[in-house]
Amino acid sequence: MGTATPSRTDAVEAHPKKSLTRFLPTVARVLMGALFLFAGLNGFLNFVPPPAKLPPEGALAFSKAMMDTGYLFHLVKGTEVLVAVLLLANRFVPLALALIAPVLVNIFAFHAFLAPEGAGLAVVLLAIEIFLAWTYRAAFRPMLAMRATPSVTTREAP
Repeated sequence: MGTATPSRTDAVEAHPKKSLTRFLPTVARVLMGALFLFAGLNGFLNFVPPPAKLPPEGALAFSKAMMDTGYLFHLVKGTEVLVAVLLLANRFVPLALALIAPVLVNIFAFHAFLAPEGAGLAVVLLAIEIFLAWTYRAAFRPMLAMRATPSVTTREAP
């Protein structure tokens, strides 16, 4: 006659140790949010002094062109701040990732082709974006449908 008393090994198997990897999406989201909040606010408030060494000629021309449009630089920095707030608040994260994707591609391309000395952070941000997009892939699945039908609501006349 066996008793139904659980042994110590049964108790351990019933409550497996949770992996620290479950925190990776949160860490990545907060890190990305913090970096974009810092960079976005710096674009408006200029609290980080410009580097003593001038950037390469192409990078300088690109940055000047963004500023000379009168709106593009502020649009990009405003997008960075908005995305940062969404990421840090853990609200509309897939939307935030979709909004920041073209900005990240441009940051990466800027450093790959015009200013290679800052490519490290661009690669890290791109890797975080890809990791988070994969983590939230279920939210992107409907958007990636090959064929989609519009949801049209019609109101019948009274």
